[in-house]
Amino acid sequence: MTTNCTHLDQIQEVQPSAAGCEDCLRTGGRWVHLRMCLACGHVGCCDSSEHKHATGHFHATGHAVVRSAEPGEDWRWCYIDKTLV
Repeated sequence: MTTNCTHLDQIQEVQPSAAGCEDCLRTGGRWVHLRMCLACGHVGCCDSSEHKHATGHFHATGHAVVRSAEPGEDWRWCYIDKTLV
């Protein structure tokens, strides 16, 4: 993994906000893959999903680092530095 991220200080010990995309569950939408915000635990859908709620959460909050919420995946991504962390 790359360590060129300057936002690692945002990472907290969090719990997932929902068992699926929090926003899609509320509106009846569908998702492809899930991402969890490591600053607050918000679970949102990926950019391959119609509504891109994970990226929308980043733009609304500035919470830069997410991790995959998919079983068997353990990667993290920084939206600002555009790098794996």
